[in-house]
Amino acid sequence: MTGRGRAGAGRVAAVLAAVTVLLAGCGGAATDQGAAQPDGELTVALQFPPRAAYAFDADDGARLQSLGVAETLTSVDGNVAPVPSLATAWQQSADGRSWRFTLRPGVRFHDGAPLDPAAVVTALRYVAGVSAPPRAIRGIGFAVAADGPDAVRITTSAPDPVMPLRMSSGNLGILSPAAYAGGGAPEVVRTATGPYVLDAVNGTDSAVLVRNDAYWGTRGGAGRVTVRYVTDPQTRALAVQSGDVQFAEGLPNASLPQLRSSGAEVVEYPNARTVELLLNQSAAPFSDLRVRQAVTKAIDRPVLAAQVLGGAADPAADLFGAAVPWGVTQPPPAADVEGAKTLLAQAGYGPARPLTVRLQTFPNRPELPVLATAIQAMLARAGVTVQIQVGNYDAQEPDVLAGRFDMFLNSRSYLSDYPDATSTLSSDYTCEGSYNIDHFCSPAYDALIARLPTVTDVAARQQLFAQAARMLTDQAVGVMVVHPKNTAVLSGATGFVPDPLGVRPVLPPLQRTG
Repeated sequence: MTGRGRAGAGRVAAVLAAVTVLLAGCGGAATDQGAAQPDGELTVALQFPPRAAYAFDADDGARLQSLGVAETLTSVDGNVAPVPSLATAWQQSADGRSWRFTLRPGVRFHDGAPLDPAAVVTALRYVAGVSAPPRAIRGIGFAVAADGPDAVRITTSAPDPVMPLRMSSGNLGILSPAAYAGGGAPEVVRTATGPYVLDAVNGTDSAVLVRNDAYWGTRGGAGRVTVRYVTDPQTRALAVQSGDVQFAEGLPNASLPQLRSSGAEVVEYPNARTVELLLNQSAAPFSDLRVRQAVTKAIDRPVLAAQVLGGAADPAADLFGAAVPWGVTQPPPAADVEGAKTLLAQAGYGPARPLTVRLQTFPNRPELPVLATAIQAMLARAGVTVQIQVGNYDAQEPDVLAGRFDMFLNSRSYLSDYPDATSTLSSDYTCEGSYNIDHFCSPAYDALIARLPTVTDVAARQQLFAQAARMLTDQAVGVMVVHPKNTAVLSGATGFVPDPLGVRPVLPPLQRTG
């Protein structure tokens, strides 16, 4: 297994320290909510309901993972390195095309069946065989077979350096063989291995979990959990204030002061998402590096984060930010309007030849039109006229991908189905990338990304991720604007552990207080 680096450990400590300071500064950490009740009952409000009855091929496996119901062969630690879960060890073959995973002994599914190689093969073959397999294993020639009485062997069509990370994807959860016996979608009720048993499901409205007292690891913090799926953020906030729920995620920024004043513990922590102002480099004016640099200088990202969004985001200095060990945590500089004007003049733009561009975005994420209006005003101070167009994303995407645009304000999660940045760095920024909206093309950058398939060491891969992000910054490949924050609120509960990557169980550490 891959070891962890000291630099990564330091970064994780720094992020956790920042969360602690934020709580202390807001009064949340000091809130006394009473002693923990190890066998108490919890009611929680979560923002994302299952899309398709907890189907693994519809990204619902990640929801079962966050509930603490389903488990995968591996998990990840705070350094984004793979750690044991249902597998205790793994080893890559000499040719790089297969990995042998040794299974944890003594594990039983919630229906009493033992975890063995046959069960793992059944589960993984099912999810690999659906019409749209999870992104973590799609297009790599994935195959799995038993390898002795206590292991499985996973093979791919080409050497794969990150299979242990792929196996942490929530959509690769392992269920009991009985779950697949019906021939259709797997039965998820009482068929997994986690610290909580999915005991009842009420469509997309709610679910009931009970503690698995035979769990192989640390037991869940509550005896019973009622999960309510509440899609409206204000309704989630009201549910906490009324005492109907003891934990909620994804709260509106405007509700946080009132929640704090009521004695709730408010946690804000990094999110592996970036709002980026994409600049079309396939045509003028943004084919000119000086114009891209001028736009970057004219935009005051600290003001956008702190004032325009009211502290609901961190200003972005690079693609990644504080959510991952390889991201830049120092804030970007404030606007340099005179510097922007100088660069524009060098590129031939000014009062005699004013620059007018169109900025497109979409309303699905309500912060984007707000940011677009603020960016319009900031660029106006540098002499750039911006015409804003807000429309449906699906209608805009064909023109954007074809290069028929000037600027496009987008919000993008830079980790896909598992915590490795290769997919985004490749699809979004290489010359032949399928989602290269910027139309950026650099042979040097492509050569750097081409090294990743041969690098197994996690720390070494993360160094390449950071190097790639620096190249994007140096070439002003779009403006990384802000990183939105995650939020969680506890009132009558304790034990929440922030997970910026969203890949570890949320509910098991929680305990009722009072």
